Amino acid sequence: MKRPTFLEGAGVALVTSALGGIAFRSLATLFAAGTVARLLIAGIGLLYILYLLRRSSETVGRIAVVSLWLVGTIGVWMLGLSLPLYLAAYLGFIWLVRSLYFHSSLFPAIADLALVAFGVIGAGWAWLETGSLFVSLWCFFLVQALFVAIPGSVGRQSAAMNSGHRADRFQYAYRAAETAIGRLSTTHHS
Repeated sequence: MKRPTFLEGAGVALVTSALGGIAFRSLATLFAAGTVARLLIAGIGLLYILYLLRRSSETVGRIAVVSLWLVGTIGVWMLGLSLPLYLAAYLGFIWLVRSLYFHSSLFPAIADLALVAFGVIGAGWAWLETGSLFVSLWCFFLVQALFVAIPGSVGRQSAAMNSGHRADRFQYAYRAAETAIGRLSTTHHS
């Protein structure tokens, strides 16, 4: 499966922001704002993780990831963490899933963690400037859409080039051996 694009991520940011804003306004009339925020963080986190799993070419461990998310959600809810710590737990889980499913070395994973931090800073700035959940979510997920620009692995391209070069050398040797066998068989029968 093709890696997600920035444009696709921007679309996910728009949909997530709209759904989050509408859901918060609707649920805030029924429940306390802190409870609604926690529900939205968990729900949006799950939807984003499912999106990441769907767009990843890796198929191993998907059920385990969703199961761990469920166990983590129950655990984080029962611990009664403050809202910032609660949010940090979900941000960490998003980072972990992206690191495991889209990056194969330490440096891209660290760059992805920095991207999560920049997203939080952008969302915080948007909240302070506008007071709008929609704009805050939009800023956070728009920054997250940039994860596609992080290379999967720092050494992957050179490794792929080396393996391609090895494959070319093998093909050349294979054709040379075939030609030599062909010549031997025609000279032997003459």
